[in-house]
Amino acid sequence: METDRSSMTAAGVDGDSGVRTDGIADEEDRLQTLKGAAFLTTVASAGMVAGFGSTLALAKKKSPEWFSKGAAAAPESGASLALRALGWGSLFAWCGVGLLSVAVWKALGVHSLAEFRQKMQSFFPAIPKSPEAAAGSEPLDWDSIFRSKSPGSARD
Repeated sequence: METDRSSMTAAGVDGDSGVRTDGIADEEDRLQTLKGAAFLTTVASAGMVAGFGSTLALAKKKSPEWFSKGAAAAPESGASLALRALGWGSLFAWCGVGLLSVAVWKALGVHSLAEFRQKMQSFFPAIPKSPEAAAGSEPLDWDSIFRSKSPGSARD
């Protein structure tokens, strides 16, 4: 069966490409959301680690004799201290990230994530897409990476 390509209208072609554009835009939005979630998770994790460390340092500064005697002489168990430090660290991390996010959001005067992305793209230069950069995006061939580079190798 042959299709008659001359009977195709411009509206049909445009409608088809419009669907693809919407699909690509939805995928880009989903990717942007995932990148944002990964960033916030990383920042929150770093804040939790910093909070945990600062809580332990503060506890050691308040009573260094308990740290020099060891866990057996401490009035509270190590697990209790760790949970308390984790709680405070988590609280500080969430509050810090939230406060930083609200401050940046208000300072830029944006009202949506799309507007925020446009503002950031206007502040920072675009990353050029050169052929050299595109060459680095090819999938790796692990066999060629681990293969010996000597010409007399028996593994080739």
